[in-house]
Amino acid sequence: MAGRCCMVRTEFGQNPRVSLKNSASFLVCGSDWGSRGFTKGINVVFVVLLRFKKRKKMADTNHVSTRWLGGMAFESTNPSGLTLRIDASPEDGGAGSGLRPKALMLSALAGCSGLDVASIIQKMKLDVRDFHIDIDADLSESQPQTYTRLILNFHFYGTNLDLKKLERAVALSVDKYCGVMAMFRNFSKITWKVILHED
Repeated sequence: MAGRCCMVRTEFGQNPRVSLKNSASFLVCGSDWGSRGFTKGINVVFVVLLRFKKRKKMADTNHVSTRWLGGMAFESTNPSGLTLRIDASPEDGGAGSGLRPKALMLSALAGCSGLDVASIIQKMKLDVRDFHIDIDADLSESQPQTYTRLILNFHFYGTNLDLKKLERAVALSVDKYCGVMAMFRNFSKITWKVILHED
């Protein structure tokens, strides 16, 4: 039986005959190779898989344990090994001895973006003596209350501050790197600006 062989490159997932998700090259041999593809009765042998794409890295996982301390107070761990105390206000039955959960979300947002900005301004070698981030956040009137609008003000202190480069540093965090910002964007409208304080 006379057969033909042909080197075929296929993108898995795009070819309905192949269910794998990798891209590879195969040596395909059969008794009949038609101009329109595999014909009825063809004997196909996939001989060599030349290339596999690397497997995706397993996603990172954070573990946090939060313990009730009595009343409305809780103690929560952090992957860093540190702990923080959470408590409700006296108006809500607490003692006001800890941080408020929704406000903690804003601290997480500012901290996430702040880490990005600190790294970027160092790489840009910008002359910044100090900076801080103020956030004003509006809560919905209906229950459960969620943040509907956030205004972030990035305050930079120093001499000869470069506004365009600092705006670029903040934009990279807000639009590209800050994962907490990306999560907030699912339910809040976010605006931001850079404010310079020259010495």
